[in-house]
Amino acid sequence: MPTLRRRSLRSRLPALLAALVLALPAPALAQETAPPAATAAPTPTPATPTPELFAPAPAAQSPAPVTQAAPQPAAPTPEAPHDVTPTDDAAVNATLPHDLSPWGMFMAADWIVKGVMIGLAFASVVTWTVWLAKSLELLVVTGKLRRQLRILLGSASLDAARAGIGDVSGATGAMVRTTDLELGRSGALPAEGIKERVAISLSRIEAAAGRRITRGTGLLATIGATAPFVGLFGTVWGIMNSFIGISKAQTTNLAVVAPGIAEALLATAIGLVAAIPAVVIYNHFTRQVLGYRALLGDASAEMLRLLSRDLDRRDAGQHDYAQPPTKRVRAAAE
Repeated sequence: MPTLRRRSLRSRLPALLAALVLALPAPALAQETAPPAATAAPTPTPATPTPELFAPAPAAQSPAPVTQAAPQPAAPTPEAPHDVTPTDDAAVNATLPHDLSPWGMFMAADWIVKGVMIGLAFASVVTWTVWLAKSLELLVVTGKLRRQLRILLGSASLDAARAGIGDVSGATGAMVRTTDLELGRSGALPAEGIKERVAISLSRIEAAAGRRITRGTGLLATIGATAPFVGLFGTVWGIMNSFIGISKAQTTNLAVVAPGIAEALLATAIGLVAAIPAVVIYNHFTRQVLGYRALLGDASAEMLRLLSRDLDRRDAGQHDYAQPPTKRVRAAAE
């Protein structure tokens, strides 16, 4: 039996030695392939060959976490603010008008401000239209009235005035026709009553001619009085919208604030452009109308003077001067 045991030990001894020889280089190989993990891994015990045979497997897996942790510093954490800031600037710049000319500001304005600007522009067009039309009308009627007034001043009787003026339209022609009509209706009535009735008729003709010549000037007064306030309304509305935009943008940058305020002030500028010429033109027409009415008063006074002269001649026995043309023709035929 002892002999058998010795033989079995002798037969196993080479196998044990071979296992020890194979187990010795494994830790050294693990240290060479994974130097970072060698400090953290515990020193293997050579007493048990089984763990040392599997020791290279953990050593081979230990570099994997190191290689996975290496890309972590390349994460885009510092680049995130740089991506957001240009986007916000682009959004703010997109809301700003690129054209700061009057037309560009008009197109970028709010629809209420646009309506105010369009109304004021239309009022300005109306102002200049009234100026052109009324200037031509005053030029024509004033020149015509001056010529007829010179004829009345150079006439010695109603017959001479009637022959010089003729059957024309206008205030002076209406005065001549009204005087003849009243003379025909009154006949041989007292002269004072005839002159009173003719004076009333002539005053009505003067008033009608004055109303006719001032037609349209009231519109100028309305535009001149209300256009600045309408423009101010557009400015207030535009500034309110600008403040709302500033609160939404959360910035007081002049590039964001200035365009909206400029659009709002454009409404006031257009209101002044419409109001100032309207006031100036209205005052000019007021002076022109006063001069025209003064000429009408002179023509009316001259007609009364001629009528009074003819009535005095009638009372003195010279009936031809006090009769209208139809009765004068009948008297000559008889």
